[in-house]
Amino acid sequence: MSLASTSPPITAQAVRADSIGYLAQTFADKRLPLRVLRSAAGYYIGTFDDHDGPCSRESFEYFPSRDAAAKALATGAWTQRSHP
Repeated sequence: MSLASTSPPITAQAVRADSIGYLAQTFADKRLPLRVLRSAAGYYIGTFDDHDGPCSRESFEYFPSRDAAAKALATGAWTQRSHP
């Protein structure tokens, strides 16, 4: 008898529904909430670890302002990246 988990792999849609970063969960094994972050390229939707700093850029898009990124996050009007 195998003790391995038989649960299906996590999907981007499942974690997005929970407002959790798919890339952070999948590639860093960290369950972190989605939030608006900023880089030199602009604002983006990603995750941030309080101990390690920025963890993942989840959105394909960069946004011109914090407000535009926050609106995209709130309305779901952004594109999930499939890999880091």
